[in-house]
Amino acid sequence: MSDNLKHPLDSTASEESLERLSKVARIEGFSDEEEEAEELADSESMNPVNPRVQRYLVAIEYIGTRFSGSQQQAKDRTVVGVLQEAFHKFIGQPVKIFCSSRTDAGVHALSNVCHVDVERISKRKPGEVLPPHEPGVVQRAVNHFLQRKDGDVMVIDVRCVPSNYHARYKAQERTYFYRLLSGSDPLSILEKDRCWHVPEELNLRSMQEACRVLVGSHDFSSFRAAGCQAKSPMRSLDELNITEVPSTPYFPSISERARSNLNNGDPLACSSQPKSETAGVTTNVGEVEGSTDGDSFGRRRWHRCYVVTARSRGFLYHQVRLIVGALKCVGTGELTVSDVGRILEAKTVSAAKPMAPASGLYLARVKYEFP
Repeated sequence: MSDNLKHPLDSTASEESLERLSKVARIEGFSDEEEEAEELADSESMNPVNPRVQRYLVAIEYIGTRFSGSQQQAKDRTVVGVLQEAFHKFIGQPVKIFCSSRTDAGVHALSNVCHVDVERISKRKPGEVLPPHEPGVVQRAVNHFLQRKDGDVMVIDVRCVPSNYHARYKAQERTYFYRLLSGSDPLSILEKDRCWHVPEELNLRSMQEACRVLVGSHDFSSFRAAGCQAKSPMRSLDELNITEVPSTPYFPSISERARSNLNNGDPLACSSQPKSETAGVTTNVGEVEGSTDGDSFGRRRWHRCYVVTARSRGFLYHQVRLIVGALKCVGTGELTVSDVGRILEAKTVSAAKPMAPASGLYLARVKYEFP
């Protein structure tokens, strides 16, 4: 085994930090889903369903930067805590919200899903039970209260579901994205806390080969953080790949506008530039070609952007971030593709490279089948 595999993940961690990590894992870690689903079914069978209560499946997006994770905690600001407060203001009574996936502090969501039970009681005539709110009403009302505060959570979809439909246990699969920006220039403030900035160039082909090593059913003990509460390290990684994408999600680059021929091909495009002239074209690494100093002044040199996609029914604690940490090391040449295979076979997190930061991780989608 190479020296690269001998550095434990927490080699410099103090006993205090390890204890804190274990505490966080107890809050956010999952046990095996099938056994927990059976326990849930048993508990629900003992509690009769209230026919006046409507269960809603709620999809939300959020910026994870200022949250201490998604799951509710006693003192810290969390996604569930903020969402429960908004629902409370909407319906006038407290609710309990259950998430399909618990994300760490700093992790974002393009679409996380939760469920909530709501009994619509008249505010004018206390005790009078009214028909359930339509999903669209729930979405607009909760967003109203969310946006009145910090506005870093938004409801993007709502659906009525049966009273036994559980956001977590009914999930068929989960997909995560991880964004890496590669380049020596400083990171744009627009990308702060939205990605992992890697100054070195990354070898995309080698990283793609390393992805193929990890796809499939494996014992992922080497990609399972200390304190993980899952009973088994076996997981089936149905998809793992990395692709290069446009360097910024905010605006099209000059090269993208040129390729789409917006000015020359679209009669509705507005531009004072004569059609016969050719604007400077930005390369993948952000350099401006065929332009004068005046043309290039004030233009940011964009980084190369890579997105890792990981899809599975369920993940171990910090599994995606540990995998991305290894892929990054393959991209920079610190590890070989064979080294990744040896890390997997070692079946201990002490063989892994340090995990990627939370800022680049996005919960992209939770898939369901509806009756």
